[in-house]
Amino acid sequence: MHSSGRTLVREAEPLLHNIDTLGANADPAVLGYHIQQQKAMTVELITRKLDDRGGGLAKINGQIRLVEGLALPDEKIEFNLSYYNSNTFWIDIDKLLAVFGLNRNDLFDIEKVKVAVYKMASRMPTYVTIKEVKKRWGKGQEDIYPVTQFEKLWGDMTSLPELSCSYINVPRMRGQQLKDVSQLDGWLRDGSKDYIDSICRWD
Repeated sequence: MHSSGRTLVREAEPLLHNIDTLGANADPAVLGYHIQQQKAMTVELITRKLDDRGGGLAKINGQIRLVEGLALPDEKIEFNLSYYNSNTFWIDIDKLLAVFGLNRNDLFDIEKVKVAVYKMASRMPTYVTIKEVKKRWGKGQEDIYPVTQFEKLWGDMTSLPELSCSYINVPRMRGQQLKDVSQLDGWLRDGSKDYIDSICRWD
């Protein structure tokens, strides 16, 4: 499974989120909600705004789940989704392992884990994107090469019928992502910078 993020681990309820979701933290109130729901996974969502590009919460074939923007036939459909996926997940380790057909003791068996992961991966879509990578050389010269990126996305696990999920709408400052330098001015004006300052200790 691929997720460009970090994991804050408690014994049974880790929090997984993207590194660019700067406001995400181990909030005890959200943790309590996750434990109360008794689901394998709780997904944090924020109310969508125009700049929120990507997947969100949808009802597909009668099932409420996350859907990636890359999976939609038309990118305009994204803006019909009211809630944006902040890619922040609270996880019950034992329930998630059970979906893989594993338990904690199995984690010492590398081959068994590998087979379980490959089996799960075969049930999930693979996204292919073309990106441009710059190679600098000489004196200020650079070449731009197209690169193909293959990835599987954590949010697609919510499509698995045996994986029980709950969803929670969290404040925007907790769930919005900082992906580009051009967003910094907006973060300064809307109070996001002050919010990050309030939850961090700077040395």
